[in-house]
Amino acid sequence: MAEEDLRELDHDVLHEEGEELDEENRLKPVFVDAVAAALHQDDESRAYELVEPLHPADIADLFELLDPDQRRRLAAAITDLMTGEVIAELNDYVRDDMIEALPPEAVAEIAEQLDTDDAVQLLEDLEPEDQRAILAEMEPEDRAAIESALSYPEETAGRLMQRELVAVPEHLTVGDLIDYMREHEELPTEFWEVFIVDPTHKPVGTCQLSWILRTPRHIALADVMKRDQTLIPVTMDQEEVALRFQKYALISAAVVDESGRLVGQITVDDVVHIIQEEAGEDTLLLSGAGEGDINEPIRDAYSSRVRWLVANLGTALVASFVIAMFDGAIEKLVALAVLMPIVASIGGNAGTQTMAVTVRAIATNQLTRSNTRRMIGREMRVALLNGATVAVLIGVATALVFSLWLDPTTGTKLGAVIAAAMVINIVTAGLAGVAVPVLFDRMDQDPAVASSVFVTMITDSMGFFAFLGLAVASGLVG
Repeated sequence: MAEEDLRELDHDVLHEEGEELDEENRLKPVFVDAVAAALHQDDESRAYELVEPLHPADIADLFELLDPDQRRRLAAAITDLMTGEVIAELNDYVRDDMIEALPPEAVAEIAEQLDTDDAVQLLEDLEPEDQRAILAEMEPEDRAAIESALSYPEETAGRLMQRELVAVPEHLTVGDLIDYMREHEELPTEFWEVFIVDPTHKPVGTCQLSWILRTPRHIALADVMKRDQTLIPVTMDQEEVALRFQKYALISAAVVDESGRLVGQITVDDVVHIIQEEAGEDTLLLSGAGEGDINEPIRDAYSSRVRWLVANLGTALVASFVIAMFDGAIEKLVALAVLMPIVASIGGNAGTQTMAVTVRAIATNQLTRSNTRRMIGREMRVALLNGATVAVLIGVATALVFSLWLDPTTGTKLGAVIAAAMVINIVTAGLAGVAVPVLFDRMDQDPAVASSVFVTMITDSMGFFAFLGLAVASGLVG
């Protein structure tokens, strides 16, 4: 059977059985291959027919599974399917690639379909000239809203917020509000609460839709609204926004400018994305892997990773210098060279454990200036318990093995030395795992960025120094 007939058969099977997705709700390889084959043959109508039944989120997944050239071809083939919902679901790098492949008027049309926050996300990473070309094609009102949002710093509430909301004065009754929402078609189609504002447009309370639906029409909003509310400053960092949503179990929150006026709202669906992004970002920063996105350009991935490897190379030289100080002792007793990597490795793992806990505690506001000492004390106690446990195991094992390999006296001393060195290094690792991230945080630096490099340097250097130093001090080597 010809290759083209096979592809047509795959196409028919996919649509007859509705099997574009597997049991884990992922696009099947055979479906992705069928789309790629259609694009390779310049058969845009077939590609469109294959993609048209998919949910917007699945179309976004399809784009991410294709290579850059195929993405551009697919975008041109399914222009009318490239809705705001699809664009909003795309990976950042893939979305930027798609935007570059579309004409400014097409991008402007997509942006106008989106809420302000999604439209800003669509345009914020583009080159200034590309932004201006797209904004020039938009309606004046939409353009003004996006330009205003882009004026705020990245990763702040001003970038994150959407300006589409319902705000009414507090003198209205519930019936007035219901009539207002029914009569004004320009209001958002999806919202969870109504913001009540005073004459200066400052928020004074909120009314959830469930309250409005269950309250008689004649009741004044001032009598039913909730006056206590969490207000988000427009310049607040998005990570702090997410923490407030988590702490106060918010569904939406008002965003206010420097004068306290209502300028937008943030909803929980946006915060879910932030939590996911921040959690992944901290994990990747701890490893020095940059953004860690498989769609990230190779040059960007290289530059973000290599600088930390070079920094790690520099810190490794410190540990090497410590070893060089005891080269004579190592020459006299080769067993020291066999055992010292164990001390450094266990200390490094212990430091990484404590550092991960500390960075997470800082990110979630669990660790503050008021409980730093308590946190350090807690980790010291954990480190002592861990150190004692590991020291007993490694000390006994070393004494038994090296008593047979060398002699009982040397084996016993060696076991005692490595046990003591292990306790010292694990305790040091616990202290460094807390102190280094806290120090970076006090310096207004991201504690996840470089903590691992310095903690590793400390644990390696201290591990070698403690083990070799104790070996010399104990008389193991003359």
